[in-house]
Amino acid sequence: MSNKQKLELTWIGKENRPRLEPRILLEDATLSHHAPHRVSDGDIFDNRLIFGDNLLALKALEQEFAGKVKCVFIDPPYNTGSAFTHYDDGIEHSLWLSLMRDRLDILWKLLSDDGSLWIVIDDNEVHYLKVICDEMFGRGNFVSSFAWEKDKGRRNDTDISSAHDHILLFVKSRDIWKKVRNPLPRSDSQKARYRNPDNDPRGPWLQGDNGTAKSGGNSLLYPIRLPSGRVVLPPKGNYWRFSKENFENAQKEGRVYFGANGDGMPLIKRYLSEVQDGVVPRTWWSADDAGSNQSAKRDHLRKLLPDIEPFSTPKPEELVRLVLHISSNPGDLVLDSFAGSGTTGAVAHKMGRRWIMVELGEHCHTHVIPRLKKVIDGEDKGGITEEVGWKGGGGFRYFRLAPSLLEKDKHGQWVISKEYNAAMLAEALCKLEGFTYAPSDSVYWQQGRSTERDFLYVTTQTLSAEQLAALSDEVGPERSLLVLCSAFRGVSDRWLNLTVKKIPKAVLAKCEWGHDDYSLKVENLPKAPPEAPPPAVKPGAMRSLFDDLGEDKP
Repeated sequence: MSNKQKLELTWIGKENRPRLEPRILLEDATLSHHAPHRVSDGDIFDNRLIFGDNLLALKALEQEFAGKVKCVFIDPPYNTGSAFTHYDDGIEHSLWLSLMRDRLDILWKLLSDDGSLWIVIDDNEVHYLKVICDEMFGRGNFVSSFAWEKDKGRRNDTDISSAHDHILLFVKSRDIWKKVRNPLPRSDSQKARYRNPDNDPRGPWLQGDNGTAKSGGNSLLYPIRLPSGRVVLPPKGNYWRFSKENFENAQKEGRVYFGANGDGMPLIKRYLSEVQDGVVPRTWWSADDAGSNQSAKRDHLRKLLPDIEPFSTPKPEELVRLVLHISSNPGDLVLDSFAGSGTTGAVAHKMGRRWIMVELGEHCHTHVIPRLKKVIDGEDKGGITEEVGWKGGGGFRYFRLAPSLLEKDKHGQWVISKEYNAAMLAEALCKLEGFTYAPSDSVYWQQGRSTERDFLYVTTQTLSAEQLAALSDEVGPERSLLVLCSAFRGVSDRWLNLTVKKIPKAVLAKCEWGHDDYSLKVENLPKAPPEAPPPAVKPGAMRSLFDDLGEDKP
């Protein structure tokens, strides 16, 4: 394979890409929730919980949030029997690959330049997923694969007892991310390695460059006089680990330790106060550090929501906290498009991050909302609550996806959905045309804008030539206006500052309409067409065949 060739994974249906409708989001204030008062100055209220198909929801977020998400953490279905009802012939595997590819494509667009994407996945698909991500994002933006100990127990009813899941980490820009990623805080045991046996006023220290090594040059062979008066050299065949210059500088700074009696081999000190504030993350995350499925269910969710059956494999808050600590800071935006039981939003909320979660299943209402309410109301005492000092506060807004903008009438013609009022129609058409929905309080025709001088106006009226002329005069020569109307009279290019289009004709070819479910459920697929019957055999043809093959005749 030449250096210019690109490794690609192929599968059935890879070339089929959905033409997604950029839906608008409708808030339901009855399901939104916020604390009755501010708990702290850092309270965040504009978090979003979106109910609906997550592919359509991601498309709905793309215009507003492209390049603004600091961390994406997703725990997608693992493509086992629990993800698809039928899992027997490999077709589901292709569907799963398409499902992930289409969602990852938008998630990548949503990431900021210093953003990162974390995907929890098991052995069934991790290697295929890695190749897809390499192809989409570039192998140079792959950082690591973490092993998370999801289960501390052992199952004896299987060939191999699965103890860990994988977490793939890709970043938008490796060069940028490595400068902003956060180290993990030192544990008590790691801090205990730094001691201060000589009561150094600069605080605890750890031996840095010290002792001897088996290799080196003549410059690392020189005598050192100890405070006791004894002169020492490295043992025969060894060398000092530090140059004479570095040793003398350290000695002037009081950074050399010669033992309690001043007669020990020299150690150059490295002070805790001077080293990096934290430690580099390792790729092994034990259940003791990151929690497990069992601890999340047993120690937290059952106590938090005792009347609700928890997920069988919920992600522990400790795991998500590790991810968010490394990849984000307070105030940053975190996104989870497979919300599940809502762990990502709960942890992000407690850590002072802004968050967006998407969930299609009914557990959005039975699990996620009750859990988030308890977090906001300060009633969640488990998970990372005590560790981060969470007291409650903030809130979230609940949204659902709007229905498709267009629907077919009784004659099979595409028309604007009856569920759309004037404001919804204007917002939807702004998205379709690439405008920001920003209706003016004083100028009726300024409903959306793409620049400071380029506007959009939507009306279901039929506009006359006189009305368009009056509109053109109001817009003036220094501004431009896209007019979307049901119909108009006159020649549309008569007014240089107006672009006039008919709806819905103007948007018919932009995307797929009336498609509400992109979950790729196998049981919803159409049946394969019947196979054509074999061609009829002419009399004597069979005997002729045997003659040709030299076989015994029947």
